[in-house]
Amino acid sequence: METVPMKIIARIHSDFPSKFGIPRQSGLVEALKARVVFEPDFRSPEAVRGLEGFSHIWLIWQFSQAVRESWSPTVRPPRLGGNVRMGVFATRSPFRPNPIGLSCVRLERIEQHPQWGPVLWVAGADLMDGTPILDIKPYLPYADCRPEASCGFAGPDGGELLEVELPERLRALVPEEKREALLGILARDPRPSYQQDPGRVYGMDFAGLNIRFSVEGQVLRVCGVRPIP
Repeated sequence: METVPMKIIARIHSDFPSKFGIPRQSGLVEALKARVVFEPDFRSPEAVRGLEGFSHIWLIWQFSQAVRESWSPTVRPPRLGGNVRMGVFATRSPFRPNPIGLSCVRLERIEQHPQWGPVLWVAGADLMDGTPILDIKPYLPYADCRPEASCGFAGPDGGELLEVELPERLRALVPEEKREALLGILARDPRPSYQQDPGRVYGMDFAGLNIRFSVEGQVLRVCGVRPIP
């Protein structure tokens, strides 16, 4: 099988130490903040000259936790409850012949760091902390936006939002600058689509905290917030 070499140009640093809880697509939770730090060979300010003029960028990245030697022509999309197989090229599943992801994020600013060079601060990313970035390209509305496009089995939006109940005593344990993002993640229902047990308590790691919650009907109740040891 023919292969081509790829270089890791950067890594993203986000509030997700593990996959559970990450939004299913980029842009669904705009309050999520992350930073893209270039690898040493790519820390030239010249490489991002002009990028500040774009409001959004594409991140092309590797599903580093889903690398496999083999591949399957069909996968089970969570959107369909994990019970229906669809062609891998009709999905955004991480289990692909080449484990490559594509995310559109908002570019908030470019910081010139004395040690790391240009650092890209972005919003709305759906990437785990440390994910390798393979390329960065500007988002062009006239070319990249197609309002008339059909969504196939994925549906026209990100799904129905849950009502989130976060008691005040637990809300106070979440840093103020992280609350909006946390509420947005929980409203999107971080559970796998095939898990609908109202008696189950789930745990999600986010921003140095373990968030425990349960879901009954359309209401998600947070029952615990504690620092990750």
